[in-house]
Amino acid sequence: MLQDFTAMRLRRSTFDGMTGKSLQEFDTGAVLQEQLDYYRERAAEYDQWWLRQGRYDRGPGLNGQWFAEGAEVRRALAAFRPEGRILELACGTGISCEQLPPFAGRLTAIDGSREMPAINAQRLGSPMVRYVAADLFRWQPAADERFQTIFFGFWLSHVPPERFAEFWNLIDSCLAPGGRVFLVDSRYQETSTAVDHILPEPSATVLRRRLNDGREYRVYKIFYDRHELTERLAELGWSFEIRETTNYFIYGSGFRASREAAHG
Repeated sequence: MLQDFTAMRLRRSTFDGMTGKSLQEFDTGAVLQEQLDYYRERAAEYDQWWLRQGRYDRGPGLNGQWFAEGAEVRRALAAFRPEGRILELACGTGISCEQLPPFAGRLTAIDGSREMPAINAQRLGSPMVRYVAADLFRWQPAADERFQTIFFGFWLSHVPPERFAEFWNLIDSCLAPGGRVFLVDSRYQETSTAVDHILPEPSATVLRRRLNDGREYRVYKIFYDRHELTERLAELGWSFEIRETTNYFIYGSGFRASREAAHG
């Protein structure tokens, strides 16, 4: 039986990853640039997080819990059955992307960096995947380009709160009639991140992340409660069913239910 480690607290390290600033005190553009720089520099070590290696190794018990919950999410994505023209936003190194080609008529994978998709392409080696390096806060689909399935993993939490509605408008503009969306993201759990990271309070929106060489960057990281996220999406005209694993992940699928709700 899997254990629930939610209540576990870590001893504070010398690295203070907390920030007490409010959202208004941050320059959104500056933080987003640091966030992009961080993920470009982190590309070569990114998979250590998912594989629980190096600074992310929490020992057999917690690592086993992590992998079991990751497998639960992967089964849910397979049961969702992505189809047709698929769009993946923030495709990263291909951890989730490798599940999509068997379902796809064509897969378009977009990332803000060039380093992440390069690793992704090497991992998948699939001619069905078209890679696009683009700023996800500026990118728009071609006028005649729509997708039956849109997927993004561990990306919504990096969207600034004030751009939440704008992001979902982008999703709407990309989705074909009858199309569906699948998302995966992080729950608030201290043991999900590196051993030298301390999470801020759940209400914080910006935190600091460290690379293996010690360099630090600010990134947006919003930990959504699944019920609150479902309600916020409903206010924008989306119908979602969002679930959570015992400790580490939220995931769910949905579709555009109403345009009237989005316009109040």
